[in-house]
Amino acid sequence: MSDLLVSSEVILDCINEGVYVCDRDRRIVYWSKSAARITGWESSDVLGRMCLEDILCHEDKDGHRLCGEEHCPLHRAMVTGSDTRVPIIVFARGKNNRKIPMQVAASPIRNDAGEIIGGVETFRDVSPMLRDLERAQKIQAQSLEQDLPDDPRLGFSKFFMPHDIVGGDYYAIRQLDEDRYGFLLADMEGHGVSAALYTMHLSALFSRYYMLLENPARFAAKVNRELIRIFGSVVTFATAICGVIDARLGSLRLTGAGGPTPLIVHSDWTVEKPKAPGTPFGLMEKVPYDEVALQLEPGDSMLLFSDGAVEIQNAGGEWLGIDGLLQILKSHNYPEAPLRMDMLGNELLKFSNDIRLPDDITLIEVRFAK
Repeated sequence: MSDLLVSSEVILDCINEGVYVCDRDRRIVYWSKSAARITGWESSDVLGRMCLEDILCHEDKDGHRLCGEEHCPLHRAMVTGSDTRVPIIVFARGKNNRKIPMQVAASPIRNDAGEIIGGVETFRDVSPMLRDLERAQKIQAQSLEQDLPDDPRLGFSKFFMPHDIVGGDYYAIRQLDEDRYGFLLADMEGHGVSAALYTMHLSALFSRYYMLLENPARFAAKVNRELIRIFGSVVTFATAICGVIDARLGSLRLTGAGGPTPLIVHSDWTVEKPKAPGTPFGLMEKVPYDEVALQLEPGDSMLLFSDGAVEIQNAGGEWLGIDGLLQILKSHNYPEAPLRMDMLGNELLKFSNDIRLPDDITLIEVRFAK
């Protein structure tokens, strides 16, 4: 018989990742040695206490508390009966108040009858990874942090929330002359580091060719060809919408590249959804791009958004969609009231009933002054 017959607690204490176990009330009944080493909290500090008390205080990268019932991975694992793996970095508070970046996974614990009697959560310190991601975030931010145009005839506002530390959405607005403004909103395939690297190429191409937005279809064709040239056989792509706004004439010309349909919201709450189809950038070299021309009136708004703003499911499996986004806006008296981007981000998160929205989100509003 093997001499290697040891208790489960001994095995768990040998695991490099932190491990703790809670009962159905989320009261901590086991705390591993690695959990103590990573956090500074000893088992004597936490055993018998509820995990949602003032111990780890999990937050996401934007400071949102994750210890409520809806957002707690451990609670969701016990309620749903399935594993919960958090794909993003979350932050926990150590005993010395140090914020510890972690990757977290949780699973339900069942008895012999198959009943859920508790849950187990594992976590590991990813501080070295975070330092690299934060450097990448600063580099990416330099390509996105640009002052929005200041023109009394037009109002510009934006909202950008990456799914992870870095994101795969790219947006830019640049003045072409005293009346015209060119813009681009692109959503790279996937999200995270690889998608963020792709945004850097788009940033360079936009800076090089933005004057071509006098003719949006020509700009789209040029960017598409350049991305094919840069990436060759690498299968990656970006959906996008680009165009030019003329503040004097009130005109708008759009070219689509597979991105969501922009919304034209009139002051009387009628909404236009102009169709701007097109092939995403980076898929095929020789594809035609077309333009859609629109005339806007004083008080009209144009909303551009990446698909992360509408491809959101709630707890019942229902999709938000464009109509759901419009309903949120209407419930906050838009367009009569100004669009509060922070409010919109909170409403989207509330609808999702998840600990984190599943994709990068970018929204841009351009409003013609009355």
